Amino acid sequence: MALPSSFSGSSRPGVPPLEVRLLRNGIVESRHRVHAVVGDQRGRVLMRAGDPQQLSFVRSALKPFQATVFVASGAADHGASGERGLAIACASHAGTAAHAREAFRLLWGAELDADRLQCPIPAGGSSPLEHNCSGKHAAFLAACRHLHWPLETYLQPEHPLQQEVIKRTGELLGLPAAELVAARDDCGAPTLQLQLAQMALLFAHLGAGEQPDLERLSRAMLAFPELVAGEGRFDTELMRGSHGQVLSKGGAEGIQCLSRVGEGMGVAIKVEDGASRAKHAVAVHLLEQLDWLTPMTLEELRQRFLAPADHLQLEVVGELRFD
Repeated sequence: MALPSSFSGSSRPGVPPLEVRLLRNGIVESRHRVHAVVGDQRGRVLMRAGDPQQLSFVRSALKPFQATVFVASGAADHGASGERGLAIACASHAGTAAHAREAFRLLWGAELDADRLQCPIPAGGSSPLEHNCSGKHAAFLAACRHLHWPLETYLQPEHPLQQEVIKRTGELLGLPAAELVAARDDCGAPTLQLQLAQMALLFAHLGAGEQPDLERLSRAMLAFPELVAGEGRFDTELMRGSHGQVLSKGGAEGIQCLSRVGEGMGVAIKVEDGASRAKHAVAVHLLEQLDWLTPMTLEELRQRFLAPADHLQLEVVGELRFD
């Protein structure tokens, strides 16, 4: 799938991917190749390292856009979800009692029981409410109840809910829904295969504050970052440290997306081998290059995520280049 005409980034050679190195007592032990893109709301690739057309499944970084149906349908207001409910709808959470409780509140507001959830019960857990995607699934069900759509099949690709998610995502990308490729995510819901430039475009829209549904979701994520991931987790600590200036949402297999609030710019990162430690290292590295965080916040993130032990250190080699 080629980039549509609304994307003006080139695929010329000569912009190498970033490399993340794990150093053990200063000696390189492992290496990860990483592609990264900075784009704007018009679909332009502004800066990059590696290939902006790199294809990957967006995984959980899609959650704020999946939650737009919950907001636009009126289900969020009908159930009096509040910003905490919107934040948990976008979450890949830690499965704590507090997280499970917020997902349950979404169901309660829609007069639904937790046994309606079709996300798995996590290993060692006792309820699907503890699954990291339970907030997304609860929001799915609440939207279906409000719109009188079937509840039993809400995860099927042909279900009107999932078709609406794909349609809305396509509109943000300037693409017909039929051109988007979907596949089953680990929680059972469809996710999308996108180019990095397309992921950056989605997050440029998310942080721009120009579309009411997305603005409500982004504001909720920033107001309650502890619900979006959890204490000590990257998305939570980054959004908390940015003091409402940077949105952060990761996905499995090395996906990390960011947005600078109010500037209409998005960042998308893909680690070729899927390593989480590498995407976090690159995110901090790029945030420094983009000057989106204070030096103090950057140093706190480095200490937490780039120095996993006294004898281990992650370093990033390479820079974003203007396209």
